[in-house]
Amino acid sequence: MKAPYALPLLALLGACVAAEAPPATPYRGPPPPRTYSTLGLERVMGQTARGLTTLFGAADAEVTEGASRKLQFGSRICVLDAYLYARGTGEPVVTHVDARQRDGSAIDRASCVAALSRREGGK
Repeated sequence: MKAPYALPLLALLGACVAAEAPPATPYRGPPPPRTYSTLGLERVMGQTARGLTTLFGAADAEVTEGASRKLQFGSRICVLDAYLYARGTGEPVVTHVDARQRDGSAIDRASCVAALSRREGGK
């Protein structure tokens, strides 16, 4: 009588045996931070607010938050955000820039700087 139950019981037990798991991939940590080239941004990086307005004309927008400052310049081609931070006790200087086309799509930052340098009458 035990024989008819043995075969289904063996089948159930066989289903419980786990297949060998694939080897785990080692954790490599988070990806390295993205670095941005400053090639073509030499006229902007390290500039003071006065230097930027000399180069591009009056800013279209300005935001001050604590010790930081953002100046925004726009042309028919693109919008450039220049972020100024103080280093030590000195005057705030540009440490980072973002650029985008007027519709919000991506544009090379150096190309935007070049376009803004050629804008007429500061616009």
